[in-house]
Amino acid sequence: MKITKIAGAVLIGIATISTFAYCTSDAKKPGDKKAANDTTKVEEENLRAPVDTAKYNQLIKKLANGDTTGKWPVKNQPYPLDGAILPFKRIVVYYGNLHSKKMGALGEYAPKEMWSRLNKEIKHWEKVDPSTPVQAGLHYIAAVASGTPGKDGKYINRMGNKQIDSVLKIAKMRPNTIVFLDLQVALSTIKAELPHIAKYLEMPNVHLGIDPEFSMKDGSLPGKKIGTYDAADINYVTGYLADIVKKHNLTPKVFVLHRFTKKMVTNSQNIKLRPEVQVVMHMDGWGEPDLKLGTYRHFIFGEPV
Repeated sequence: MKITKIAGAVLIGIATISTFAYCTSDAKKPGDKKAANDTTKVEEENLRAPVDTAKYNQLIKKLANGDTTGKWPVKNQPYPLDGAILPFKRIVVYYGNLHSKKMGALGEYAPKEMWSRLNKEIKHWEKVDPSTPVQAGLHYIAAVASGTPGKDGKYINRMGNKQIDSVLKIAKMRPNTIVFLDLQVALSTIKAELPHIAKYLEMPNVHLGIDPEFSMKDGSLPGKKIGTYDAADINYVTGYLADIVKKHNLTPKVFVLHRFTKKMVTNSQNIKLRPEVQVVMHMDGWGEPDLKLGTYRHFIFGEPV
């Protein structure tokens, strides 16, 4: 799943229009300051100082690319806590699963070859946009929707700790690499699946991705139709991540939410924004560039979070 696919890479830009970010604060209390005014829901609680707000505002304005609709930059967003990756860096990752060569470069190539290719992508982006540092990452599908029910009948294939540990080891081949663990919940629920990776989310370099396509709330089998998450599900996840950040005194978590249809995310206007979590609405999918651009305009640009 990738917003911009270049040789199997996923680009995570920023503030949803470039592929990431959301955030805010005030002078008297770290949780009161607002970047602007809007109807977007904001989580007020903030126990730590925000980022350099002047630089943050400058960067998200730049990322709006001269938008005249008033949608961008997203307004009334809480500033992220200090140490936030976005919008200060561009995240470039390879995606996949170690057990499949068809799900992305992370499983298609041996670790050394994979890093050789990803490093070339990183150098490409450093060359075309030297003003934005690149944050390298690996995006691992830690729970894969399955065509068979499994022991619990949930049609989900959870990767064991051994596999996740292997990805973390591969990430260490390049210093400061971050890791996304992606969940395809199938007939399970996001509430039930998060505890399986909780110990990893407590690590400062581990972030989260979830895939509505494989969230089968109506009991359909994964792959037979496109699934969905509601804002209530997403707010549960951001609250879960925010609690981890506060409890373990971490920098903000980046939370990637895949989306390429309207119904994949319902009531997006009710998604709460929190200083501890940087939400990324990530447009991905197979298809021709024109189709992807149209999808982006409708469901990402048109529905800012």
